[in-house]
Amino acid sequence: ANNYRVLMEAGPTVLPALKRSRIPPEDIDLILISHLHGDHFGGLPFFLLDARLMTKRQRPLVLIGPPGLDERLVAAQEALFPGSSARALPFAIDMRTLEAGAPSEGPGFAVTPYPARHEAGAPCFSLRIECEGKTIAFSGDTEWSDDLAVAARGADLFLCECSSFERPLKGHIAYRDLAPRLAAVQVEASGAKRVILTHMNPDMLERRSTLAHETASDGMVVIL
Repeated sequence: ANNYRVLMEAGPTVLPALKRSRIPPEDIDLILISHLHGDHFGGLPFFLLDARLMTKRQRPLVLIGPPGLDERLVAAQEALFPGSSARALPFAIDMRTLEAGAPSEGPGFAVTPYPARHEAGAPCFSLRIECEGKTIAFSGDTEWSDDLAVAARGADLFLCECSSFERPLKGHIAYRDLAPRLAAVQVEASGAKRVILTHMNPDMLERRSTLAHETASDGMVVIL
């Protein structure tokens, strides 16, 4: 929005993924983190190290995530690169905390967190992002809930986790349970206009061609 670039989640492979997509890491203005599991925030130590040593970043960086992100980030930095958390960065970090139902605003956009049914040792959220007249809903990791339905309502794009095909996984959604719920969400007049499934385990990935719903893939570009 307005040349302001947002990265949503930063898993361990975030740097090679950005570079493979020809998105310079130094062009990221804001990083949103839905919850504090390693596959969603574990790339931050690498991102910050790259910014300090390789790209020599100068521009400020905004980090928005659940309560406890600052402590968990320091712990991850020290586990991976001892002493790195104490090294001064050549750029400012504006760390903000998500609070359920309270929008966080930036240049031309707003993100509102909704409680997610997932456990990560700190609050977990689904996110609803509004910018330039478009709305993107992101489930994060969660079981289905009324809060998730509210977060997705009327969205131009709903990125929804679907970890398994049939076998229920605690804190996640199985396709057999999700499909009828998505039908209900999309049938409503205020339903999400487009749904893309993500966060898929192997049993979901091997069935991608047979599913009734669109699925995400690495390097996929979506134009709203």
